[in-house]
Amino acid sequence: MYQYTEVKGSSEGVRRYILSLDNHVSVIEALMAFCTEHNIGCGKVSGLGATNCATFRFLDPSTLKYVDKTFEEQMEITNLTGNISRKDGKPYLHVHVTASRRDYTSIGGHLLDARINGACELFVEDYYLTSVGRRPDEQTGINLYQF
Repeated sequence: MYQYTEVKGSSEGVRRYILSLDNHVSVIEALMAFCTEHNIGCGKVSGLGATNCATFRFLDPSTLKYVDKTFEEQMEITNLTGNISRKDGKPYLHVHVTASRRDYTSIGGHLLDARINGACELFVEDYYLTSVGRRPDEQTGINLYQF
């Protein structure tokens, strides 16, 4: 599903990893597996890659309902950024992505999932001395940080 290495000389309180996801895997599934394996309770992720199927999620603030849309076309993941926390004892990923299409236009937003078609290279930081939870917020419809 992925290969990784820990970055030597990580700072006190922070472990850094470099991940290479296997072709045709789910980005979210691979990240969840990695975070579970390494018991990451707080951190961040960034990276780039390529996908041929990505599902974005948009929260409509007027209805507090999520709208999902899937794009099935070859795209470059020009930026993937997100944070890692915990909810219900499991890793919780909040990831956004910008993807470039064949005509050089871009789409982006909250990443529900994407299947790699080519490569995906990620940096993960684990703030292993800290764990941050999530709580539902009725006013916004969002799972907010719980400290």
